Amino acid sequence: MLNLAQLRADTPGCESQVFLDSAGSSLPPRVVVDTEIAHLYREAEVGGYRAANERLADLNAVKTSIGRLLNASPASIALSDSASRSWADFFYSVPLAPGDRILISGADYASNAIAALQRARHTGATVEAIPSDANGQLDLEALEAMVDERVKLVSLIHVPTNGGLANPVAEAAAIARRAGALVLLDACQSAGQLTLDVEALNVDALSATGRKWLRGPRGTGFLYVRPELAATLEPSRLDLHSAQWTAPAEYSLAPDAGRFEFWECDVAGRLGLGAAVDYLLTLGPELVYAAIAERAAYLRKLLPEIPGVSVRDSGVQHAGIVSFTVDGLEPVRVRDLLAEQSITVTVSHRSSTLLDMTNRALSSVVRASPHAFVSFEDLDRFVIAVRTLRG
Repeated sequence: MLNLAQLRADTPGCESQVFLDSAGSSLPPRVVVDTEIAHLYREAEVGGYRAANERLADLNAVKTSIGRLLNASPASIALSDSASRSWADFFYSVPLAPGDRILISGADYASNAIAALQRARHTGATVEAIPSDANGQLDLEALEAMVDERVKLVSLIHVPTNGGLANPVAEAAAIARRAGALVLLDACQSAGQLTLDVEALNVDALSATGRKWLRGPRGTGFLYVRPELAATLEPSRLDLHSAQWTAPAEYSLAPDAGRFEFWECDVAGRLGLGAAVDYLLTLGPELVYAAIAERAAYLRKLLPEIPGVSVRDSGVQHAGIVSFTVDGLEPVRVRDLLAEQSITVTVSHRSSTLLDMTNRALSSVVRASPHAFVSFEDLDRFVIAVRTLRG
């Protein structure tokens, strides 16, 4: 069982506010901040190169820890500066030709959709959206009917940015893989709050960020690539870390997912990411995930009881994001009024998930995303504040 008092003591930022934005950029535990700051001080003392060389074992251990979280080998992990970078690095390495098809999720994120549309424009491939079913999740029957030998890649969103939907990823991946398509899973909103077993999910690649539910630093992310696949792909950009210059006109790629990394990086940030993942592993991931789910379910139960408040989450299985609207108040206004009471939420706009929000005639929603360090007293304070917004 999690020790809430200890969690809150480890998270000084939660004492002065009700923090409900772990889907945006969460509050890091103290060990993450201390790890980053200590390394920055060391860089100031001896320079970045020497400071990094002193921590080579710890830097390698970051991939080991992420591998434990994903049930993956360290060699299948590439570290990056964001989930978007990780997603794009893999996506742009997949060969495409005229007539090839790219399938995206109905709730896909804007960055992913833009990249798909750009590559389609440049290669002659096409981009098609997988419909949502009556519950708002991926329509598996529609996906089964869509896939054929021309589908080269299927982009799946585990948890969209605009609500608590958790998509049936394993089932969708199985359909795509049977047709011979590659499966790229955007786990930006699920890493740190849902179980991610890449073998059970049967995905070819997975991208995630450090700053959200994992509670790591901004400017960190990672990419998993199925080992046997990684050896067949060439990233669109290389440097002397992702490849070696072997002759005047020759180079050789790193043999594993390291080919998706560049040499230059924020060493303090990566050490902080490792500290965040280790913190989660020490607590017990399943305990943390259950605590997040419990808090989100609590809000999904109480918010609809407030006159004029509508919860906008779709799907059958839910994650830790609770999206809602308040009649007569724009979501940005709701966010700002709550901020005046030291309650932190954020807003998800139509442009982030254009297809889904347009289909549901929503221009924006308020997004509350409680982590395990949030107390139920905090949640009650938030609900009371929302109740009083309309006077």
